[in-house]
Amino acid sequence: MSKIKLIVMGQLTDRYYREAADEYIKRMSRSSPVTEVELKCVRLSDDPSEKEIASALAKEAEMILAEIPKRALVVAMCIEGKHLSSEELAERISQAEMQGYSELCFIIGSSYGLDEKVKSGAHLRLSMSKMTFPHKLARVMLLEQLYRASEITQNKKYHK
Repeated sequence: MSKIKLIVMGQLTDRYYREAADEYIKRMSRSSPVTEVELKCVRLSDDPSEKEIASALAKEAEMILAEIPKRALVVAMCIEGKHLSSEELAERISQAEMQGYSELCFIIGSSYGLDEKVKSGAHLRLSMSKMTFPHKLARVMLLEQLYRASEITQNKKYHK
């Protein structure tokens, strides 16, 4: 499997989320190196206006775009993205490797999402569910699915 880079807004400060994320990173490291880049979210007021949110997302977009590797397949995690099964995600990853992408870059925005500039530059917009989950849990869920995709492509038993 290709190298994987996660670019995320915010840090995993809760021990249980950090431990879960680290466990999946450790499991994947056997077949694919994983790096995480945690960027600092732009601070907003307690009741931000749409304009303030848009401005923050634009600033965060600049930080995110600066971290995207050249020649990486870019996946923006966003609520309006495509829903894929675990098997379909594994197939997309395999296709990316066959197309010559040596790195997969997954982007998780802040709790207000991602600026359109980031989403429009992505090769794929991906959604985990129509349901709402805690922002920090999204990273763990994504890492678990990436691990599962790795196991699927290697015909291992974890997926069953």
